[in-house]
Amino acid sequence: MIRITNCRLCPRVCGADRTSGQGDCGGGNQPRVARAALHFWEEPCISGRNGSGAVFFSGCPLRCCFCQNREISAENFGKEISVSRLTEIFLALQEQGAHNINLVNPTHYLPWIREALLHAHLGVSVVWNSGGYERVEALRAMEGLVDIYLPDLKYADAPRAERYSGAPDYFEMAAGAIREMHRQTGKPVWDASGLLQKGVVIRHLVLPKGVQDAVAVLDWIAETFPPGEVLVSLMSQYTPCGDLERFPELRRRVSSYEYKAVLAHAQSLGLEGFMQERSSARAEYTPPFDLEGV
Repeated sequence: MIRITNCRLCPRVCGADRTSGQGDCGGGNQPRVARAALHFWEEPCISGRNGSGAVFFSGCPLRCCFCQNREISAENFGKEISVSRLTEIFLALQEQGAHNINLVNPTHYLPWIREALLHAHLGVSVVWNSGGYERVEALRAMEGLVDIYLPDLKYADAPRAERYSGAPDYFEMAAGAIREMHRQTGKPVWDASGLLQKGVVIRHLVLPKGVQDAVAVLDWIAETFPPGEVLVSLMSQYTPCGDLERFPELRRRVSSYEYKAVLAHAQSLGLEGFMQERSSARAEYTPPFDLEGV
């Protein structure tokens, strides 16, 4: 049985005794899950034709004011389940034809997920789909179990990271984590049908008034990794949601000018990957959190 009495899984290192309470992330003594179902709106190389087997974990180490999954991240909606049930969920999604098991926001449940994966003996790839706010020491426990890392790299600028996510150390932590992810997986590996089997895909959501920070994020990627070693996914799907009274600059969508400027910079750097159309903000990117499959 997993017992965490001094939690240090994420960079918050809150020290919570999760056998009797919750950490800063909302995580307790068992994984809390809000949805487990085939998901078709990840990058094409992950969703494929059959869909990705997405397991959405509740709670979050970050406090993003613009989170579109606020119901499960900040409000912690979900159902606590055992490791054995989590194993069953992974196997059920594989049986449904999922191209991979997609662990969405898994950081604060790493030990439980690790145990479930060890029991499952899956025949499909495992995707670690996170906000990028990770401790390298924790990620090392997943080596050999995760095939594809799908981290966000939300900010390079510490004041923006503190203002929007309450994490001034975000870039330092995410940069180290992404280097570790790449060390574990190496460069992208594809199958004959174009599905990603191994590698790192770094996501960046372009925010209003975020061009300068996006450019800094892309520059870091280009300076850190040789061409073709990682993929980049630029996203335009930001949609104002939640209580943004203290963040008036976020009460609009990204402009065409802003997004095109970021795309142009990515292309000038020769970065490979995926680029959303600016019209991509659609309701299905936020699935219903109704305990399906849980």
